[in-house]
Amino acid sequence: MHDESSLTVDRATRVLGERIRPAIHAARVPLLLSAHALLGEPIAPAEGLALEFAPFRVGDAWGPAWGTTWFRVRGTVPAEWAGRRVEAVIDLGFDPSLTGFQCEALVYRRGDGGETVPLKSLNPRNQWVEIAAEATGGEHIELFLEGASNPVLLDHHPFLPTQEGDLRTSSPDPLYRVRHADLAVFEPEVFDLALDVEVLLELQAELPATSPRRMRILQSLDDALDALDLQRIPETAAAARAALAEVLAAPAEASAHRIAAVGHSHIDSAWLWPVRETIRKVARTTSSMTTLIDEHPEFRYGMSSAQQYAWVKEHRPEVWERVRRAVAEGRFLPLGGMWVESDTVMPSGESLVRQFSYGQRFFEREFGIRSRGVWLPDSFGYSPALPQLMRRAGFEWFFTQKISWNQRNVFPHHTFEWEGIDGSRMFTHFPPMDTYNSELTGAELAKATRQFKESRIATTSLAPVGYGDGGGGTTREMVGRAARLADLEGSARVEWMHPDAFFDAARAELPHPPVWVGELYLELHRGTLTSQHATKALHRWCEQALVEAELWAATAAVRRGRDYPYDELDRLWKLVLLHEFHDILPGTSIAWVHREAVEVLGDVLDAARGLTDAALRALAGDGDRDLSFTPHSVGGALPLGGAAIASAPDEPVTLTETDGGFVLENDLVRIAVSAEGLITSAIDRATGRDAIPAGRPANLFQLHQDFPNKWDAWDIDRFYRNRVDDLTTVSSLTADVVEGVARIVVEREFSASSLQQTITLSPGERTVVLRTDIDWHETEKLLKLAFPLDVFARETLAETQFGFQRRPTHVNTSWEAAKFETSMHRFVLVEDGDFGVALVNDSLYGYDTTRDVDSDDVTTTVRLSLLRAPRFPDPETDQGPHEITVGLVVGADAARATAEGIRLNAIPTRIRGDGEVEPLVRVTGKGIIVSSVKLADDHSGDVVVRLYEALGRRTSGAIEALFPHGEIREVSLIEDELDAPRTGGALHLRPFEVRTLRIPGA
Repeated sequence: MHDESSLTVDRATRVLGERIRPAIHAARVPLLLSAHALLGEPIAPAEGLALEFAPFRVGDAWGPAWGTTWFRVRGTVPAEWAGRRVEAVIDLGFDPSLTGFQCEALVYRRGDGGETVPLKSLNPRNQWVEIAAEATGGEHIELFLEGASNPVLLDHHPFLPTQEGDLRTSSPDPLYRVRHADLAVFEPEVFDLALDVEVLLELQAELPATSPRRMRILQSLDDALDALDLQRIPETAAAARAALAEVLAAPAEASAHRIAAVGHSHIDSAWLWPVRETIRKVARTTSSMTTLIDEHPEFRYGMSSAQQYAWVKEHRPEVWERVRRAVAEGRFLPLGGMWVESDTVMPSGESLVRQFSYGQRFFEREFGIRSRGVWLPDSFGYSPALPQLMRRAGFEWFFTQKISWNQRNVFPHHTFEWEGIDGSRMFTHFPPMDTYNSELTGAELAKATRQFKESRIATTSLAPVGYGDGGGGTTREMVGRAARLADLEGSARVEWMHPDAFFDAARAELPHPPVWVGELYLELHRGTLTSQHATKALHRWCEQALVEAELWAATAAVRRGRDYPYDELDRLWKLVLLHEFHDILPGTSIAWVHREAVEVLGDVLDAARGLTDAALRALAGDGDRDLSFTPHSVGGALPLGGAAIASAPDEPVTLTETDGGFVLENDLVRIAVSAEGLITSAIDRATGRDAIPAGRPANLFQLHQDFPNKWDAWDIDRFYRNRVDDLTTVSSLTADVVEGVARIVVEREFSASSLQQTITLSPGERTVVLRTDIDWHETEKLLKLAFPLDVFARETLAETQFGFQRRPTHVNTSWEAAKFETSMHRFVLVEDGDFGVALVNDSLYGYDTTRDVDSDDVTTTVRLSLLRAPRFPDPETDQGPHEITVGLVVGADAARATAEGIRLNAIPTRIRGDGEVEPLVRVTGKGIIVSSVKLADDHSGDVVVRLYEALGRRTSGAIEALFPHGEIREVSLIEDELDAPRTGGALHLRPFEVRTLRIPGA
């Protein structure tokens, strides 16, 4: 039985949906449609307006997956509509629950001079286009719609494999039918009535069931519905609104939570659509948002990602002018100061620096502004190196939301200081309404009020308002809600606000905020460290190739007077930065995106290596000596320079066959490999310590079932460990010694896949190199490479940007237990006392650690995640050949692990030339690593050197410039001058401190 309150709610809900909303555009006349379906890729808007159009009727089907259909829409405003606001209302076949994930259109008209004028987008929650604010009657209307028939890929749970994620495999059948295309009178009073009723219905649902405020709202709704003639909605809407006026005018309590709202559309730079479609999504969304800005003076809209602004400028210059003007007026807000909203776990330190430098340089060049904060609402966890990097790049605040997605632990703060690995802190905020796509619903506002952790002291939280992911942005309905919620009893107060103003106010309220130390680990989406290995590997190699290209190009510019390739380096870096977007590098996009990513990154790699080759040839000269150019500062004949190759003095590695396997031995280590190709012993000859526990061989490939509950490419769920197959069967095992280097080649076949692994030990090395070529054809499987180690490790040390992070190996608390898959860069290290073992790699990011006690011996097992085979959103994820190189470093500490990780990834280049090439700089000091040497971004010719302390200790050293130079001075991470820079060559670094030094020529 329903009580009186629920009857009122049911009544109001039905009248709102079936009578009031339809009456917003009650008077309609049909428009005349014609269409032109393109056979290939999208064309420029001017070309679209010049197409030949064929008749098209409402109800006709249109749009195969990823197609473009241009519609021409014509009509005449009836004379009797004079003085009324007239809109075109067009439904291309929308599903209102899927804004940003299906068909969309950008609407154009011809300007008075024949130019193409963009108006706004059409999408499921934004189906109108203004024709006249006050019609004269008789106007002839002609509009053009650039319709994108993007397939719906996110309408099933759990997600199912689909071939629609690539133009090459998608269906040619049309996906959509036009439902209506009308000219209509817009009834503002009915529109406002709909918002009044909606806001009050949502508010009462969040109030105590018998509270006086709720009772008054319900009575007012009954009174309003009694005043409304359901057959004459426009004529009686004002009377209904009058009945609601009193409850809508009741002011909020003095203690009401405050919401700082900023219009927003979190547009993924690629995800369930390719980059080419994102370019159009951004144009559609920014067209609508500049229109909304023009109509609502109080509205503020914020957009991040310099890349997306650059796309608008390049591809939609008409829209760009509107954006540029709105930015100048302070209404359209560039946010974040990054090239894209990148992943922050896997990119190198240099990549994150370039995200900041390219983003801020773009905003300053185009708009004359800098972003004060970093805006990353949706990335899949946040590196503990970030606080220092943000501060040294000049940022003041950090915003995210994603940690609210944690599976297990609720994050204890919403406004706090975040402390990184070096002790730097960054003022940070999470919105307590747990969304970056707010609609300003009553439920969202109540949730923010209820959950805000700092409410004992602070009063305000931030809300990004608008449809995102696939675009759409803020709607006029959301703006209308904000107006009603500005000061409403029972609700949080809402005010449009620049995020800078919010953070200033929040800092003033919380002068001593709580502190969170260490990584912001996302307890979800752990599979993103492994999915799409080809994308990840090429990205890692591109990062290194570009740093090397900068080094050698800078050296050639200073030493040989060669032109520095500024423009080409910028072009290549921007491509790499784009592919660090948080649905590309993590491997969670459709097949089209990753197919293109592999192609683009492969081209970047070739181009970067071409720059290096040209610079080295200029440096080496025309001689016939064998030279080695070392692109790092961790040893070698001439770090950061070139030197003649000396003959190797080390004794060759011995190779002995035993029990069907082999023993490899040099003067540092003795490695035993069984007949199954497993490492059964790895002895540090100096100490006699065996890194491998008896009876538990390492280098063990393990195959797991990998079928998460949801989010296939994103997630690895804990229960994957419940089933495992050890891959010990060998097809072939051979060994030889070539030029003193011992090699064992192991071949395996398993399931539908095969691999060939080459185990190598070189003279004078304590790292056993394991290069594996895998032909992978599994489905919903996870491949791990396990290393049981005879080490009682209480923690792991895993490299992150400019340092490493420590993680306990125990699971004492739910926070540690949740970290059953974690991240690394080039190495992970385990130690007990004065002995350690490191695993280094050239293209991996995920690993897990377990600790076991057997016969009173403690064993730490580190397993590297190699490949996955999820089927959504790309059903062919990781299928095919892969090359993965891992090194087992026997007898390692943090310094050796760092050095071996760098050496595996930054291999010296051999070239014939005439002699030694002195490096531009020489750096001394224990634990000080040179990250990059380049010429300054401002084209001044100054040399810029970035270095960091890698071991987590205070250290001192020096930098010496080996060319005629002026004063060495410190600059910011993005090469800005500092107010009081440290000068000179002396170096005094705190643990993990990053320094950027500028060295002008003499």
